[in-house]
Amino acid sequence: MSKKRSNSKVKVVVGMSGGVDSSLAVALIKKEGYDVIGVTFRMWPKEECGTSSKRACCSLEAVTRARAVSEDFGIPYYVVDFSSDFKKYVIDYFCSEYLKGQTPNPCVICNQKIKFGCMLDKARSLGASYVATGHYARIGRDKSNGRYLLKEGADKSKDQSYFLFNLSQAQLKHAIFPLGGLTKVKARALARKMKIRTYNTVSSQDICFVRDQKYAEYIKNKVGIDINPGNIVDKTGKVIGSHKGIAFYTIGQRRGLGIAHKEPLYVTAIDIENNRVIAGVKEDLMKKVVIADRFNWISIKEMNKPLKVMAKIRYNHKKAKAVVTNMGAGAVRVDFVEPQSAPTPGQALVLYDKDIVIGGGWIREAL
Repeated sequence: MSKKRSNSKVKVVVGMSGGVDSSLAVALIKKEGYDVIGVTFRMWPKEECGTSSKRACCSLEAVTRARAVSEDFGIPYYVVDFSSDFKKYVIDYFCSEYLKGQTPNPCVICNQKIKFGCMLDKARSLGASYVATGHYARIGRDKSNGRYLLKEGADKSKDQSYFLFNLSQAQLKHAIFPLGGLTKVKARALARKMKIRTYNTVSSQDICFVRDQKYAEYIKNKVGIDINPGNIVDKTGKVIGSHKGIAFYTIGQRRGLGIAHKEPLYVTAIDIENNRVIAGVKEDLMKKVVIADRFNWISIKEMNKPLKVMAKIRYNHKKAKAVVTNMGAGAVRVDFVEPQSAPTPGQALVLYDKDIVIGGGWIREAL
């Protein structure tokens, strides 16, 4: 468990997606003696939610599974409508970032604004003190400064601390991650041993609200504006092809360029002002410096001198050695020891000290 405390009469709301992880979270929290309440939040308008994919976390199938698990454990269960908040904070952000030529990370925003924002508010209205989820991450406390710490999960291949970097101290204080000390394999085995009916469910998809559409098609349908085609150019500005619209492309992308070249070509930059996609070879993707802003410090209150860190520029990126320097106004400069491939504006940059998240921000540019 992530926290140690007297559990008698302490209410905990568990966010339930209908999958194995959140169902096991219910079981483990209840086993610790907490007074557990199950909650599934509805993210989409009713007309969309009823037709959503079986793997999506607020589909009718997911709600049915979550309700059944709640009945098995004898806990109250609620479906809460957060669709207007989800649209405002997550969907609108997702669309606007792509239209600006950046690559968003909606899971980070969903965790910050919905799961530990709206759901924490709902938990308090139900008399609960904490929100628990099935995230593979851990929470600790620094005795020297009293700050709450966000740590990697024990299963490094499933660790989700990257997606949680934007949580505040107040949010971490009221969060519990029961699965943080387990591997995914052990979690599923434990769920089976405890006869939890969802032990064999598949994991939900990454961008749950897009479903079967391509991102650009989804954005066009949501925003209702035309996504204009334009030119693909090389780094000298020479036109070498055409693109379908910048929302269809992201830095590091190789497929879909439709250009014959002696070497594989990748998207190396997006020029929103001139509606151009810049393409180059793999070497052109390599960058040693990343500037990130809107930084959220977790393990420290502020940074007064350069720090040696391990940094991730995307979720599936292997942590790399770097030095971070505070630029002020919520921005940092990260100098990597070795060049990194395709740091992408709009994506999250997260810094680590061993398994502890120091903090994170949003990539503004790469040099």
